Amino acid sequence: MLSFNEHNLSEEVVARFDGCDNPRLKQIVQALVRHSHAFVREVELTQDEWAFAIDYLTRTGHMCDDKRQEFILLSDVMGVSMLVDAINHRMPDGATETTVLGPFYLGEHRVTPHGADIAAGLDGEPMYVEGKVSTADGAPLAGAVIDIWHSDDDGFYDAQKSEADEASLRARFISDAAGRFHFKSIVPSSYPIPHDGPVGQLLEATKRHPMRPAHVHFHVSAPGFETLVTHVFISGDPWLESDAVFGVKESLIAALPGREGPIFPDGSPSPDRWRHLKYDFGLKAVGRRAVA
Repeated sequence: MLSFNEHNLSEEVVARFDGCDNPRLKQIVQALVRHSHAFVREVELTQDEWAFAIDYLTRTGHMCDDKRQEFILLSDVMGVSMLVDAINHRMPDGATETTVLGPFYLGEHRVTPHGADIAAGLDGEPMYVEGKVSTADGAPLAGAVIDIWHSDDDGFYDAQKSEADEASLRARFISDAAGRFHFKSIVPSSYPIPHDGPVGQLLEATKRHPMRPAHVHFHVSAPGFETLVTHVFISGDPWLESDAVFGVKESLIAALPGREGPIFPDGSPSPDRWRHLKYDFGLKAVGRRAVA
């Protein structure tokens, strides 16, 4: 019988998984063993620290419910979510870059007519949003499905409000024959990620802030193309350089110029002053060679 110690234990644990007949599972589990054991050796983890880590992960699980996923939040602030996203979405020229889905995507939204006001009377600075969905080569995509959602003027999503009976600041649009869509809303605000749980405690202990820059979420799909999950960030936001979840990419930052009435670009009446967000999206064809 082997006498396990800090020098031979890791190799034996890796070997115990040699009989796994799923090659991918075997690769992942054995790599996990090697890397986790290497971490323990590097920091010389104490028994108390190990026990704290187990308790921390347990508390993280207890914070999860149907409206909040604390483990995804932990993955986000550690940069793991964006690393996985980057590895899985190497995009060709002309295709819009991806970023994290975020914790407030609630699945399919109600199909809404173009030009609708999705703010439903909420306070905030009026905003007109328009865009076009195309192939990476620039050909318009009719019938593309565009789900959007964003925070309110105070930085809250409808899912965070217990009094919200209906969806707010979220909708689904279908692109027209030219690949275009447009709607009215209010300017979203920068906001802190939920920081009243274990993830917030980690940020506080390590002197990191919980803020995300203002953005609008887009989930765009069309047959024959990879689904695009991305944000469009508002230029000039003070948190662009230090997004708590590392989601900002330069190509996803858009200007939000001020406009004056009396009409929106679709010809409908506008208030005296409003903001204009215009952003076009390119989709990557399924099976198209990725750019490394």
